[in-house]
Amino acid sequence: MSNIKNIRHLYARAGFGLRFADLRQIADLPVNKAVDMLFAASEQVDEAGIIAGNISYKEFLNKNEGTKKMFLQEQRQQEKALNIDWVNKMSTNNAQLREKMTLFWHNHFACRTQNAWYAQQLNNIQKQNALGNFKELLLQVSKSPAMLQFLNNQQNQKNHPNENFARELMELFTIGRGNYTEQDVKESARAFTGWGFNKEGTFVARPNLHDTGQKTFLSNTGNFAGEDIINMLLQKKETATFICNKLYKYFVNETPDAQHVNAMADVFYKNNYDISPLLKFLFTADWFYAEKNMGNLIKSPVEFIVGMNRQFYITYQNPDVVLQFERALGQVLFYPPNVAGWPGGKNWIDSSSLMYRIKIPSTVLNGGVIDFTGKVDPEDEAFLATVRNQRQAVNTKVQAEVDWQTFFNSLPVHVTKAAIAQVILAPPLSTRITDIINKTTDTKALLIELVSTPEYQLC
Repeated sequence: MSNIKNIRHLYARAGFGLRFADLRQIADLPVNKAVDMLFAASEQVDEAGIIAGNISYKEFLNKNEGTKKMFLQEQRQQEKALNIDWVNKMSTNNAQLREKMTLFWHNHFACRTQNAWYAQQLNNIQKQNALGNFKELLLQVSKSPAMLQFLNNQQNQKNHPNENFARELMELFTIGRGNYTEQDVKESARAFTGWGFNKEGTFVARPNLHDTGQKTFLSNTGNFAGEDIINMLLQKKETATFICNKLYKYFVNETPDAQHVNAMADVFYKNNYDISPLLKFLFTADWFYAEKNMGNLIKSPVEFIVGMNRQFYITYQNPDVVLQFERALGQVLFYPPNVAGWPGGKNWIDSSSLMYRIKIPSTVLNGGVIDFTGKVDPEDEAFLATVRNQRQAVNTKVQAEVDWQTFFNSLPVHVTKAAIAQVILAPPLSTRITDIINKTTDTKALLIELVSTPEYQLC
């Protein structure tokens, strides 16, 4: 069982959970071979292509007898379609590790835009580079219209520098607080003057807006451009440590172990910020499989929804329900609360979201009705106010289809109820769980009981 336990842990962290169908293929493999399989399955890049192209308000009005309200509705529909498409990809494709890392970068480079075309571009940049090189990822994100717009670099020009992007680049994306000065922020903002995008949604460096004067940044002086600032930030080992600290909290434990983080940072830095060698080191480290690091992380709402979808082969006739799940649980994809992203960990749970978390799986597996009393995002609220009365019906029929046949066909012959529970739940089986196992005779009823426990919220 110890090998299965380690494999289950690997899939819970490097993917969205272990399915019994996966277990058939890998139960007897050593962990390093299972890691290789996850990487091999993630070589493919399943890009988002749901939004056909950028459309401006002016173009929209030319094509439609429309109004601003209709344009906003169109934008909103595109955002919803993009969100649902990504959840479907995470729930069904085999590139679990790539999708899981894309979700990490989605929060690391937290960004909000009302332009779904820009959001899709940024999502694809993060997906393409999720397991590649961090420098390339950082450069492409920094030059994306979504980020340039979100952090106001479109307005950053000589004689009137805007510091937003330069500040967040250091504080949140690379080196972290305490490793730069306010003067470094000012000087680097000058280096990024002129970086922007055109109406086609393509990066442009505008020489006439760029400050060509001497700049002093992190004790270096020269006529620096934006790429030079990024290079200097990556030369600092503190950047590798900052990223690895976040990855440790995402994959291992909310309380970082400085020794393990430093070991990760060494690998990352020595490999010139290549992401795959770092992850291979992490997923094959003995301490990754230590008891204290198992079943101790709270699933993010998206991990929770996607894991359930994958495990039970769930499809939704009404995909909007997935968006209501996200909203009720506090994580709407493409809508982070701010530039720092979702704080994660214990912040995922409050009395309202915990109630939904316990209720959602059994409701979905039984095709029931769920009462959404709504956690409305402030921007959603403003949008809803413009298009319709905000008070909507809160009783929603989930309309989910569970492929029970595929699920039961994937169960090993003569599998015990305890073995099923050990795959479904990450923490060790408590007395309470054992009691549930002993008193429940029907396997389907047992599964619904297990997914309705607090333990199912952990990975």
